[in-house]
Amino acid sequence: MWLPLLGLLIGIIIGLNFPFTIPIAYSKYMSVAVLASLDSVFGGLKAGLEGKFDNRIFLTGFFSNTLLAGFLAYIGDQLGVELYLAAVIAFGVRLFRNLAVIRRYLLR
Repeated sequence: MWLPLLGLLIGIIIGLNFPFTIPIAYSKYMSVAVLASLDSVFGGLKAGLEGKFDNRIFLTGFFSNTLLAGFLAYIGDQLGVELYLAAVIAFGVRLFRNLAVIRRYLLR
């Protein structure tokens, strides 16, 4: 149940202790990858609080969401269209929706 939160905390600790910079050319890809992974983490937390967490669903969703978001950004770059914005909006909405459900659950 706490696996997604543990992964997030480990990632934050690693990121703070081993900082690195992302080239500007990859900033679109990184932004959608971060949003997609955060969406999966918060979805996993919500599922854990509801007693519905499944590790296989979490892991496959985490990687497929991240790959799809990166693919949209890449295709958009090839076409000259800002397709990454579709992923940013979709994952942003889901992220805030999951956070709202988690907040309501914890306040009860």
